[in-house]
Amino acid sequence: MIEELFEKFESYLRTQGLEARGGQMIDATLVLVPRQRISREDNKEIKENRMPDGWDDNPDRLRQKDLDPRWVKKNGINHYGYKNNICIDVEHGFIRRYAVTPANIHDSQMPLMLLDPENTDDYVWADSAYAGECFENLLNLVGFESCIHDKGSRNHPLSDTAQERNRIKSAIRACVEHVFGCMTIPMGGRMTRKIGLERNKAWWGLMSLAFNFLRYLLRADRGFALA
Repeated sequence: MIEELFEKFESYLRTQGLEARGGQMIDATLVLVPRQRISREDNKEIKENRMPDGWDDNPDRLRQKDLDPRWVKKNGINHYGYKNNICIDVEHGFIRRYAVTPANIHDSQMPLMLLDPENTDDYVWADSAYAGECFENLLNLVGFESCIHDKGSRNHPLSDTAQERNRIKSAIRACVEHVFGCMTIPMGGRMTRKIGLERNKAWWGLMSLAFNFLRYLLRADRGFALA
């Protein structure tokens, strides 16, 4: 139902002349959840998608245990939860697609779920987490033009030219960070207490829809031409 509502408002935006234009930006942010008291043995079973022994004997307890979030290390810090992935268009800044996954799913695995084929332009902006020959080949195969940040590696730092290219790309790509900033502060923060992947998909789908409502009202208040 949430996805149907999201698509319904997307159709409304198109009738108002606000279809996706200018290319698209994809990015992801961590969705933290409360850490649970789970033993190492039980956690190992959960990671292998098996129910720990004895858990199904107590339905009340099981309802309070979230088996779907995962651990991930980012910038040397361990995080526990999910990941909210979004795609926005460059010209209007609306969320056009979204996907919620466990936190351990790497950003580079998400483009096929996020790329918007209805955008009128072929450019795709993303940070260096999406860099790599495999993703570049995928973009070429489906007809997109890569504007992804260059990525350095150990003993192979970025050249001055590559760093300058990244700075130019960042001036455009920064808009997607503003979306997460809006969700983090005025819309209630990144932590969720919803239990289970399906509930979190619904919650963050509503968050994305609410952001688009606010974005639309902001454009209308500022006097942008709407059909």
